[in-house]
Amino acid sequence: MKKMVILTGAGMSAESGIKTFREMGGIWEQYDVTEVASPEGWRKHPQVVLDFYNQRRKQLFESKPNAGHYGLVELEKRFEVQIITQNVDDLHERAGSSKILHLHGELKKVRSTADASLIYEMDHWELKLGDTCEKGAQLRPHIVWFGEMVTAIEEAIPLAASAAIFVVIGTSLNVYPAASLLNYIPPHIPIYLIDPAEPAFRPSEQITHIKETASQGVQTLTQLLLNP
Repeated sequence: MKKMVILTGAGMSAESGIKTFREMGGIWEQYDVTEVASPEGWRKHPQVVLDFYNQRRKQLFESKPNAGHYGLVELEKRFEVQIITQNVDDLHERAGSSKILHLHGELKKVRSTADASLIYEMDHWELKLGDTCEKGAQLRPHIVWFGEMVTAIEEAIPLAASAAIFVVIGTSLNVYPAASLLNYIPPHIPIYLIDPAEPAFRPSEQITHIKETASQGVQTLTQLLLNP
């Protein structure tokens, strides 16, 4: 089977009710990034940071995968599908996708502030001050904050380079290092972009732009690939 590598962003989960961050009306218009998504913000007022992520997590527990997520699962019947996601939700997992790499962390996981290797799955939405790891240290969201290294990019680069088909869904590609993955795709490999908006990069003959939402766009992509 051909290897299909799919990079997903906030638009992938928007139809599930998960608010996007960067678009008009998005989360970053309502919050100061440095206050709720940076190591400095965490040191300054951890309760504010916890409240912010608790609300995101509560929303996630109430959300469900959409047709786009399920459409990617269906593609696994015809392709070797590897998902690289900028999203911190678990909707790909809940839909049933089998290979998922999270670049920016996972909202339903928390980790120790003393030992980053101690990571725990949450079965509830609220993380509180005083919730500690087995070493007695405070737990924090398992999220890559602004100013922190996106270590998973080292795993994502060879995946992008190995793609026979590369798909981008629901991301403006304004966020680095995720956007840099396009630089590692061989020039002869077809790229499909699923997003209603115009891309942040210069289009080329290599790119087929499907100007649709994730749910409809995945359906269109499937038709294009299976009925060329």
